[in-house]
Amino acid sequence: MKLNWHLYINQIKNTMKFINSIGYIITILLITSCSNKITQSFSQQDIYAKKYVKKIMRKTYDWQAANPVNINDMNVNDWARGAFYAGVMRAYGVTKDDTYLDGAMQYGETSQWKAGKRFRHADDLTKGQSFLDIYAVKKDPKMLSGIKERIDSLIATAIPGRDDWWWCDALFMEPPVLVRLAEITGDARYNDYLNTMWWDATDFLFDKEENLYYRDKGFFDKKAPNGKKVFWSRGNGWVMGGLVQVLERLPKNNQYYQRYLDLYKKMAAKLVTLQQPDGLWRASLLDPNEVPVMETSGSSFYTFALAWGINNNHLDRTAYLPAVLKGWKALTGAVTPEGKLEYVQQIGAKPESVKQSDNQEYGTGAFLMAGTEMLKL
Repeated sequence: MKLNWHLYINQIKNTMKFINSIGYIITILLITSCSNKITQSFSQQDIYAKKYVKKIMRKTYDWQAANPVNINDMNVNDWARGAFYAGVMRAYGVTKDDTYLDGAMQYGETSQWKAGKRFRHADDLTKGQSFLDIYAVKKDPKMLSGIKERIDSLIATAIPGRDDWWWCDALFMEPPVLVRLAEITGDARYNDYLNTMWWDATDFLFDKEENLYYRDKGFFDKKAPNGKKVFWSRGNGWVMGGLVQVLERLPKNNQYYQRYLDLYKKMAAKLVTLQQPDGLWRASLLDPNEVPVMETSGSSFYTFALAWGINNNHLDRTAYLPAVLKGWKALTGAVTPEGKLEYVQQIGAKPESVKQSDNQEYGTGAFLMAGTEMLKL
């Protein structure tokens, strides 16, 4: 039987065309599938995109600046607003958006660039954080002199850290001012004073078993409803917010630098275990059921501090990034379409109830701090 070579070759060609067509179809399907997954992934990740982060930061700033919280007896001399503008200037430092700088400048002018009236109270130096950040940009001596004079007087009449910084919130209010002054002036006295005060207050308030700070001595023997020790979320948030700023500005060759860093890592390792499934931390850290409601002020500080640790190679990215992403997702979910950050525990000194509508300026300041580190991620 004679083989028809032309017919045979044509059959082979047709078969190859069919195979190539199938391969083409499979390739298209794979590309489409991958494309859909990538598109879906981008959709899920929008809240982590720089454009989104900048947008929600501005939205929360604009809303808070337009809706200042009335000052009451527990916010004497503006410490809550001082914490807000500390976050505002941090936002300016990363975004260079003049809206932040202009707002902080107006706050400084209104405050006449002076510390609060209570001489020894760390709260009354909180506003110095934004003042000194503005000074670093504008170099106007009036922005520096009022804060510097107060600190110089405190150093001249120093008392033990556990007596002056007797509550853990103080470790956010005053230490960042001290390291800024040391950096601006080149005068090591400010860091020496910081080190002496911080570690005496820490020896007094820090629980070495739990790696957390008591709010004050009144909590040494208190127990939560579940029988565990009482550690207030925002109180430890204040500490982490202050600790990060100390580590940023304290020279790495300072004899206490490594001790601060070790403390930061211990607290970070503990706090990441206390994050709740929704991404936030509860007001009572060891008993989340004591106040089983979302709370965004302490959670903002923790998201800020953990993200900072990743960005500065102090925390393992694989171990801590999931907590940061969950925290940021939950925080952005607590911002209304108008820009109001909700679920902020009101001014207080212990774990207390939180309502969805609750807002305070320090909460938005901490949220802005978290946003600056999310931009760097």
